[in-house]
Amino acid sequence: MDWFVRAFIKSSLAWLAAGVTIGLAMALYPPLAVYRLAHLHLNLLGFVVQIIYGVSMHVVPRFFGQPLVYRRMAEAQYWLAQAGVVLLVTGFTLRVPGITGATVCLIAGALASAGAAYCFVINVWLTINASPMQTVLGRGGRSVPLRPQPM
Repeated sequence: MDWFVRAFIKSSLAWLAAGVTIGLAMALYPPLAVYRLAHLHLNLLGFVVQIIYGVSMHVVPRFFGQPLVYRRMAEAQYWLAQAGVVLLVTGFTLRVPGITGATVCLIAGALASAGAAYCFVINVWLTINASPMQTVLGRGGRSVPLRPQPM
């Protein structure tokens, strides 16, 4: 397993714990609900998106019989995704008391998160296209038909 796959999965679990902690704090002390955007981004970009990145980057190459086309891009994607979550959550947290620099953090976090997502789309798309299965299908071959499974 590539290091970045394991890192995405572990990071997603850490972000989930952080998001759940903020959610619990908001439930126990409702005035903290002003931090709901930080909570949302920890859970959505931190947990959901990164678990999808990690699992997809492990299974897609195996499903299509083709290693990731750009391994270095996947490594860069990992760091962009982590920076994106940190900067977005920091920006949303700093915005509540009106601290200067919150908008810069938000913009930088949004750009980093978008960059990570674009890296993912490009890398997985090109990996699927580079698959040997594409060649077989392009020559008029057919894929293995799926048969109904007995109950």
